[in-house]
Amino acid sequence: MVSIEEALTLVTQQKVSLIPDELPLAQSLGCFLSNPITSPFDLPSFDNSAMDGYAVCGFDTAFEVIGEVAAGSTQDAQLKPGQAMRIFTGGKVPKDTTAVIMQEKTSVVGTTLTLEEEVVEGKNIRRKGVEIAKGKVVFDAGHLITPASIGVLSSLGYGSVAAYQQPVIHVIATGNELVEPGDEKESGQIYESNSQTLAAALQDQGFYCGSRQKIEDDLDAIANGIEDNLEQCDVLLITGGISVGDYDYVKEALEENDVEEIFYKVFQKPGKPLFFGRRDDQFVFALPGNPASSLTCFYVYVLPLLQKMAGGKGNGLMRLNLPLGHNYEIKFDRPVFLKAHIMDGKVRILDGQGSSMIHSMAKGNALALVKGPVQLSEGDFVECLLI
Repeated sequence: MVSIEEALTLVTQQKVSLIPDELPLAQSLGCFLSNPITSPFDLPSFDNSAMDGYAVCGFDTAFEVIGEVAAGSTQDAQLKPGQAMRIFTGGKVPKDTTAVIMQEKTSVVGTTLTLEEEVVEGKNIRRKGVEIAKGKVVFDAGHLITPASIGVLSSLGYGSVAAYQQPVIHVIATGNELVEPGDEKESGQIYESNSQTLAAALQDQGFYCGSRQKIEDDLDAIANGIEDNLEQCDVLLITGGISVGDYDYVKEALEENDVEEIFYKVFQKPGKPLFFGRRDDQFVFALPGNPASSLTCFYVYVLPLLQKMAGGKGNGLMRLNLPLGHNYEIKFDRPVFLKAHIMDGKVRILDGQGSSMIHSMAKGNALALVKGPVQLSEGDFVECLLI
């Protein structure tokens, strides 16, 4: 059995193969850049108006309106002292413009513009290159492509980007008791939820579940399923069958498939019966069958490896130290990942901490890591993983 820190070190220090690829920008969300991005031009590429109003030349209170500049117009207009032009948000500012006056602060009679405020040089003008200068490094290699990143790259004219390929991930759920949601179930059976939960967690973190499969508690069936999936994926996630029960065949089936054990069992709660192994360039996590345990182990251990395999740093979820909003006692002699909710800068430990109870996890937004046994008081700081 290893500690949480030892397990994380063993996971994140694995050598991985990174495969760069040229991806269409629309398909790059959640990927990590393999090359730095530099700006091919100034952004904005021309002085433009920050709002609807009038471009004026000079510091007078009245101006002659000589024309109009619409957004998208390519004309190279120019103003002389005492002149103004109607301009719209994003419109190219005429040469020699002193400022843009918002239309609510003006009045127009005929061609005479009268201002209701003083002219302040440069006001309401977005200057060329003020956001990004030409040649500047916009994103370094390893940058995670977010929706905002796609917005920046689109603004710079990138239709595709050099990014690392993401790992192919498959999920196997094991158990005789499992029934597919939507089917009829009998007494003693339960609806299978882990594979769908993991697929959703993958998608939420920018990854994709390539295959979900349910296998009964049979050694040959599990061994064959592992063999088939390892021929097609980079990371295999298995839920259930990894403890020490009479029908827990996963560990034996992994050994039959020459999966090298890196660690088995972590000194924590929930999620103690966690297996991590490797076969060549492929990785296997055998996760506990209890839903909350399975998802907790995914967030803590699986996610950092996936991030590293995709070209990221492998830091996992964001962690913050925050004050507890109430007293709380831990009686366990192991570190505990507690389902928690952060609100107004404080952490509240939720009811329903059982390893099978995912309902409370669905109501929370964090996992609080506390090393027991301990009596915590309101205001004590605890480490939280933001989910």
